[in-house]
Amino acid sequence: MSAPSRPIVISGPSGAGKSTFLKRLFAEYPDKFGFSVSNTTRNPRAGEVNGVDYNFLTREEFLAGVARGDFIEHAEFSGNLYGTTVQGVKSVGDKGRICILDIDMQGVKLVKKTDLNPYYLSVQPPSIEELEKRLRGRGTEKEADIQG
Repeated sequence: MSAPSRPIVISGPSGAGKSTFLKRLFAEYPDKFGFSVSNTTRNPRAGEVNGVDYNFLTREEFLAGVARGDFIEHAEFSGNLYGTTVQGVKSVGDKGRICILDIDMQGVKLVKKTDLNPYYLSVQPPSIEELEKRLRGRGTEKEADIQG
């Protein structure tokens, strides 16, 4: 049995292109990489599926998991909690795939304190103007958050 592969941490602002990048990666290498499904307390967006896009939890469920030590990293953004569980990463590795973690910079700082020893990849938009255009085009972000 070979040693587990090092996970890859992908981070960058919402709208930078992480989802587009990951969709292409998984389409070209479906048996090589696995996505660690993050957990969140935010409401699902149109088309999002529980257990696929995110594990949607109540705030109480999320905080209970934090208290148990289930999370590698977790952070609060715009009033919602987000995080990655140890089990989420382990289940990808158990399938013989390299685990991909899509997390924000607060989460990256917490992952650096673990023994996961991941590779880090930062995805950035071509410009602030393009980022604002993408976020407005989605129609899912509040103007105050875009200007934030």
